[in-house]
Amino acid sequence: MNKKAADGKPITSKRWAGRFLQLKLRPLHSANIGLLGLALFCHLASAATVISPPDLPPLAKVNAALDNHLMVLNAHSTLKLEQANQLKWNSGNYEFTLRAGVGQRQMVYLGKSFQEYDVAIERPLRLPNKVGIDQDIGAASVAHADFALGDAHHEAGRLLLHFWFAWLREQAQVGLWQQQANILAQQVEVVDKRVKAGDAPKLELNLARAAHAQAQVSLQQASLRAQMAANDLQQQFPAIPLPDEVVLQIPQAIDESYTVWQARIMNDNHELGMAQTQAQVQQLLAQRSRADQLPDPTVGLNYSSSSYPNYIGGNEIVTGVYLTVPIPSGARSATAQSVEQQANIAADQAEFVKHRLQNDIYAAYYHAVRSYDTYQQAHEAAVAIRENAELMGKAYRLGESSLSDSLSARRIAQEATLAENLAQLEANEARYRLLLDGHQLWSHDENEP
Repeated sequence: MNKKAADGKPITSKRWAGRFLQLKLRPLHSANIGLLGLALFCHLASAATVISPPDLPPLAKVNAALDNHLMVLNAHSTLKLEQANQLKWNSGNYEFTLRAGVGQRQMVYLGKSFQEYDVAIERPLRLPNKVGIDQDIGAASVAHADFALGDAHHEAGRLLLHFWFAWLREQAQVGLWQQQANILAQQVEVVDKRVKAGDAPKLELNLARAAHAQAQVSLQQASLRAQMAANDLQQQFPAIPLPDEVVLQIPQAIDESYTVWQARIMNDNHELGMAQTQAQVQQLLAQRSRADQLPDPTVGLNYSSSSYPNYIGGNEIVTGVYLTVPIPSGARSATAQSVEQQANIAADQAEFVKHRLQNDIYAAYYHAVRSYDTYQQAHEAAVAIRENAELMGKAYRLGESSLSDSLSARRIAQEATLAENLAQLEANEARYRLLLDGHQLWSHDENEP
């Protein structure tokens, strides 16, 4: 998706680079160069091929659903807020103050009063180093909001993937139980014919009908779970259509090493970017607080006028310039120390997020690898068990096996097929989750030039 700034223009990788170059071009604040490198690498690295598998919703629908999710909308509003705040940081909080007064001077020895007028205009002035720091704070805050928007899109994608596969699991079970119920209904017909022909006792017909009834109950339960899962998905993502038929994609193996995936995800991670830009903002605020220990001066111009008779001097006009400087107290030093500790906390939090993400990547990668292996084993087992169930069914129809053996084989085959389908969906979801984290699936930067 293309994010848009307050001016309505797309926030592309080039605009990201421009933002951070503003930080870089001020030599007094070179600490931001590391932030520049992070943003450039993260958003240029996302040019990798983005896939659109057939067992997932259409990409256009996904983009629309994610763009309109509350998390993304809220993050987009936050970005606009920080862009407005950036203007405040750039312009500063100081304003011109106009003072005007009128007075009456009493000259007792003359027994007369004379009018006096004065007017002054003044404004506090930010010291030059503070201007640069404030501009850096505004730019870093916008960068943090940009990362937050990307992270919100990513988290919404994770949520969609979770609800989609939750619905797929239940819907797949509906299909399997429907198939099982149909097979058992045919089994009832076969047994009924054999009972009428005198080739089987009525007890077998009761067993066949009971097995069919149990399958119908399981079908109804699966249908209810599928309905609940569909409602959960539609409540969160109403733009996502539910297909009439479930497509089960054959899982693919993870063909790249853990080291490759770790580097790919860590080098293009919005959550890490959020934590690091937040630490950068706090460092700049600490730098600003240290600079604030030297107060900003206030410069003013004043003009006053008095009207007197000529015999005592005539009219008087006074113009001047004045300067006021607050005398700092210990409160400024204490504030600087407090903000410095907040910067240390933010830096520690960024490091914590980095280590947690490394653990999450490890878990996601090996979950995907092991899920594929599990599916392979479940598939091989299910194929063999289904073949056995077919043989037992033929044996019963030929009178070479009992109905209980045939029903037992059919039940075991159903359980094996359910396990196979669940393993198949688990493997696909784990792989898509890894692709999503690596920005190769539903990437918010996929349409950028």
